[in-house]
Amino acid sequence: MTDLFFNPLEEGYCENPYPHLAELREHLPVHETLAGPWAVFRQEDVSTLLRNPSLSVDSSAIDEADSERLQLITEVLGERPARSTSILNVDPPDHTRLRRLVSKAFTPRAIEQLRPMIQQLVDNMLDAMEAADVPDVVDGLAFPLPFDVITEMLGFPPGNTDELREWGETLVKTLDPIIDDEILRAAVKAGQLMDAHVDDVIAWKRENPGDDLLTALIEAEEDGDRLSPIELRDQVTLLFIAGHETTVNLIGTGIYELLRHPEQAAMLRGDESLDANAVEELLRYVSPVQFSRRISVSEIEFGGQQIPKNAIVLAGLASSNRDPKFWGDTANDLDITRANASQHSSFGSGVHYCLGASLAKLEAQVAIGTFIRRFPNAAPDGDPHWNGRINLRGLEKFPVTLS
Repeated sequence: MTDLFFNPLEEGYCENPYPHLAELREHLPVHETLAGPWAVFRQEDVSTLLRNPSLSVDSSAIDEADSERLQLITEVLGERPARSTSILNVDPPDHTRLRRLVSKAFTPRAIEQLRPMIQQLVDNMLDAMEAADVPDVVDGLAFPLPFDVITEMLGFPPGNTDELREWGETLVKTLDPIIDDEILRAAVKAGQLMDAHVDDVIAWKRENPGDDLLTALIEAEEDGDRLSPIELRDQVTLLFIAGHETTVNLIGTGIYELLRHPEQAAMLRGDESLDANAVEELLRYVSPVQFSRRISVSEIEFGGQQIPKNAIVLAGLASSNRDPKFWGDTANDLDITRANASQHSSFGSGVHYCLGASLAKLEAQVAIGTFIRRFPNAAPDGDPHWNGRINLRGLEKFPVTLS
């Protein structure tokens, strides 16, 4: 299969990437893509890559490795871009220090205390969906729930939801392995607007402290260490965007897949004890984040392929989550009783394991379980509309009938 290459632009890929990923996993599991980055697709290689402490996530290393991208960003900004200090884009020891200051609000115990609030939000949203002429799972539940939860956790003042949603959606497009100059320019401008908004919110919060995460981050200090103003802004921006942009895909696509697999929905409907494992299996099956990236700081080898120093390497999370060599003959089946479902790669691994994993799981458990039980006759109302993203793959619109 000499003509095979990773091609996320082929027709139908965003709607169903898994046949293409299966081909790559079988015949071209490690290769340099036409877009520039290298990519690995087998579960074993993905796990090894994510756990390798010698690899980097430093965004400045990505900019240096892609001089054309760096030049375009510099042109839009009018100056060389500042190094991102969010925990998503820094290596230890900075990553260790920042994560320690941020992580206290995201322990499983702290997150579980949010369950009553999340349940109330879900109930209210489903009330509104039931009263709507054309209920939509994404607009009515999957997007507003994680958006409202992270807004409440951070203690953000009421703001322009549509504007914040637009900026967030524009920014996360840069996570795709293939982006054009127009998207990159729009993302740089959206980043400027988001930074200015978060700076204003932080200034407001300093004057109006409360029992919330943003106040805790402003006051955070451990062993004489505090977040600098730029570090504070970058962590808050990351928490806000990551706090809803990925979970919307898990909830929306998760409900979609359960409605496509009525026998699985029936099992979940009849047994609330399956909620947690069902979400783990949906995380595996739909892979809300399809790829994660690392940068090689020295030459590394995967599958007999030598990957050079300073190369961007994509870990194929979605491919790993369907690898039959790990998951067996049922790798492409949705099974909410799967015993090892929690061994998926959807939250990454190693020191960069997703900080918000417990929050995303709880939101999905409450939202998906409540929806499936409240609307036993729910069904898709026509074809859903996919968001067209390569990495944060999900539904843009998902109209349903509820009875």
